[in-house]
Amino acid sequence: MLVEDAFGVPGRSARVAETARVALVPLVLVIYYLLKRGLGAISWHFFSTDPTGAFLGDPGGIKSALLGTLEIVGFAALISIPIGIGVALYLVEYGKDGRFASVVRYFVDVMTGVPSIVFGLFIYIVLVLTGVGGTFAGWKGSVALALLGLPIVTRSAEVVLALVPNSLREAALALGAPRWRVVFRIVLPTALPGLITGSLLAVARAAGETAPLLFTAFAVNGTTWNLGQQMNSLPIQIFNDVRQPQANIVERAWGAALTLVAMILILTLIARAIQRRSRYA
Repeated sequence: MLVEDAFGVPGRSARVAETARVALVPLVLVIYYLLKRGLGAISWHFFSTDPTGAFLGDPGGIKSALLGTLEIVGFAALISIPIGIGVALYLVEYGKDGRFASVVRYFVDVMTGVPSIVFGLFIYIVLVLTGVGGTFAGWKGSVALALLGLPIVTRSAEVVLALVPNSLREAALALGAPRWRVVFRIVLPTALPGLITGSLLAVARAAGETAPLLFTAFAVNGTTWNLGQQMNSLPIQIFNDVRQPQANIVERAWGAALTLVAMILILTLIARAIQRRSRYA
């Protein structure tokens, strides 16, 4: 029952609680359906074998897709997170309301709304068709995902850095510390929990994208650690498996989807633990 204020209107906290409950309904249904359809595929064999591509018999597991996703997304994070936080630092600490900073914010906002397939096509035209570093390769998929995550990291980092009190900066500058030391010793540690959260949002967005990888990394069944070769990934594995007529291959797609969600959940829990530790350190 909603709590009403003095004018008989439901209180703000009660409305927020009701909205949260409504938003949880589709989330719970999605997780329930994933567990229902995907748990049957989970086994040691599922994680330790590569897809066989066999029409009949054992279809194999998702080993190459899982390792490929970790490599491609990990390399994409190494590209997008430092650059995104660096751009946000410039906008907050140096550019502020300048003309160039406004132009940068505009292009970041534009990149935020660009469909993921456009980034994949861009890398396909610039790097794949031109033959730079070969044709299809895992690192080209990482570049596409990095472009996808870059505006998310930048915008979230800018908001978090702007929340750091100016009094902390002024106190450090008054003590004679150079601005770069203030940024690295005061601003960044203070904003670290929010920066981690924003970075995880970008990683979660990149990990579930299929279109950029179809045009850049392609797909192979075997496991490879070389980002310079074609690589499999969980989104592509799901995309290919869910269209097959065999029930066991479709079940593998549901198991891969459940694995992808679980991987993002584990990363989120690790980030939360890091945030809590840094907060009380």
